[in-house]
This record gives sequence, C-alpha cells and structure tokens, in this order.
Amino acid sequence: MTQSTSHGKILHLTLTPMQLAEAVQPVGASNTANALALSGSVSTEGMTSNQLLVYPGEPSEMVVQLKNLGTRILDVSLQLEGNFPSQWCRIGMEGHEIAPGQQMDAVLYFQIPTNFFENNQSLESGETLVVDYHSRLYVYYTELGGTGGIATPGRQLIESAAFNLYVRPRSLYLDFLPSLYREVDFIGRFLKIFEETFEPAVQSMDLLWAYLDPLTAPTTMLPFLAHWVAWPMDPRWSLNRQRYLIRQAVELYRWRGTRRGLRLYLHLYTDLPLDEHLPEEADKHISIEEIFGKGFLLGETRLGEDSMLGGGRPYHFIVRLRPERPGQVDEGLVRHIIDQEKPAFCTYDLDIAEVIGSG
Repeated sequence: MTQSTSHGKILHLTLTPMQLAEAVQPVGASNTANALALSGSVSTEGMTSNQLLVYPGEPSEMVVQLKNLGTRILDVSLQLEGNFPSQWCRIGMEGHEIAPGQQMDAVLYFQIPTNFFENNQSLESGETLVVDYHSRLYVYYTELGGTGGIATPGRQLIESAAFNLYVRPRSLYLDFLPSLYREVDFIGRFLKIFEETFEPAVQSMDLLWAYLDPLTAPTTMLPFLAHWVAWPMDPRWSLNRQRYLIRQAVELYRWRGTRRGLRLYLHLYTDLPLDEHLPEEADKHISIEEIFGKGFLLGETRLGEDSMLGGGRPYHFIVRLRPERPGQVDEGLVRHIIDQEKPAFCTYDLDIAEVIGSG
C-alpha cells in the first residue's frame, strides 16, 4: 500500500462540525489531537483541526466532504480512531465510489450516554474525569480504471484529518453572562458546579404544587399530607388508594354520615362508578337504600309488606354492591367503611352481588 504525498493530491478532505464550541478550548487538547498526525508516511497537507461539541444524550454530527480531484473513479472507505469508546460514533456514507470532479458527503454521528457525568467509571478508580477527546479520521481510497473494458485497480492512498471532541453538560447559567465570559471554557464548567447544587432546589420550588398533591407527591410525603388533613394511614389500603383517600379527605368529612358521603367513600375504595346519571337507586353499582316505615296505620299499610307486628328497625338502610370483576370488593373492608361512616344509631344490611361468569 502506498501513501499519498503532497504532490499530485487526488482527494480533498474537509471536516465541518455541526455543533461548534462557543468557549475557547484548552490548547493542550488540540496539541494532543495533532500528535496523532505526526507520522512520517502519512500526509498532513490540507489537514484541518476541528472542534465538535457534544452534549450527553443529544446527537451531534461531523460532516465529511470528499472531493475527487483526479481523472479516475475513486473507491473510498472511512475509519475513525480516537481515545473515546467506539460505540459513541457510527459512520454514514452515501456510497463508496466518487466520479472524477464529483463530491460525496459522509457523516460521523456521535451519541454520548445520557448519564455520562453521573455514571463515569473513571471516577470510581480515582482518576480524573476525561471530557476532552481527540480523534483522527482516515480515508482509504483506490483509483479505479481500466483498459480494453477491463477494470484494474490503481494506486491505494490515504488522506486523514484530526479533530477534537468536547463533552460538555448543558448549562443554564451561561445565558446570564456577558459574551466575553462565555468565551472561556473554564468559567462555564466552574459555574456548572453551582448550577448542579442550586438548580434542584429551584426546580423543587417550581414544582411545589406536585409535592402538595397526594396523587403526585413522593411516597415519603404522604404521612405528612395525611396528618395535614387528619386522615389515618391504614396499612390495609394500597398506596394508590391512600393517595385518593387523602386527596378526598375534606370532601368525605363534609358529607360524613350521609348517603352521598358513604357512596363516595365506597367509590374511592372499590372503583365502582357513582352512576349519578341513573335516577333509580336500585340500578346503581353502589346502591344505598334507606328503609322508611309509617308504623301501623289502619287503611294505609299492609301487614307483612310495609309494616310488621312487634316493631321494626328504625334508621335502617341496605347497601348493595355490584362488582364488575372478581376480587374487586373486600367485604371486611366494606363493613369497616360503613361502620366508620354511618351514624352510631343506624343499622344496615350489606349485599354484595356475585360476579357473573366468575365460576
């Protein structure tokens, strides 16, 4: 294999980063990248030193422009080398052949893991976190030609170019600085330390409503919210049920001792619909029927149907539940709810319908 020289250059290579670093990068990083170019056999003519900025979790691209300056078709292939993990980059090409005088574009796609700064193995071994990387792109190409209609390969050549890869976190505080200070890379990285410290507290204040809503609050906040509304935490309830009950505690207190309050409580526990649109009580999934009697009045009552001898049970009501799936209703918990919500002088009957098709 022969290498390209500075005379009779055939392939023109240009690198164009799609995301430029706003701040001035350390000189040492560029020198490290250029050190890869120090090879006596590989030409460095036309080599450009580029800078590509990459944010963790966000895609970034380096466009590679290849132009055939010769008079024969070129068959090209790309190879990327650097001190970063190979899985960070993939190469996209439109093809492998470039006609004389034509240009072909290839793309280097970079994708850094989202948790790059939080889950970096170099920190576990006591080493310094590396955020500046160097790389070199090698373009291997061969001249294709033919005599008498037979294709014959020509010279095999190499063109290369170096560039630096800078991994930086997104920073909000840089937007508040004059452009003069944003041009210094150290200032941005230094401010990021304070941003990581204060920003969680700022975000907590912006989302304070979510901490005070039982449906979205962290689990550790639920006992505080329950104590705030004087609602007892019962381990028999699931976590989701506890959230709904704490959220509706004030409404349950307001209607305690009434049919509406009991129906709402049973609805929050069983997930059975309230059926407020149904006028007939017997048609509802949670039916609460109050028993009213006029006593024994001659001419207005019928013995055995709406009156009885020996007295009845005043302030009595019947709760009928129609579950939609097996295991939806725990009779013990339902009785606990009714005993807790009903007036002390009331009596009741509980009827839980069997689920059809449950076996």
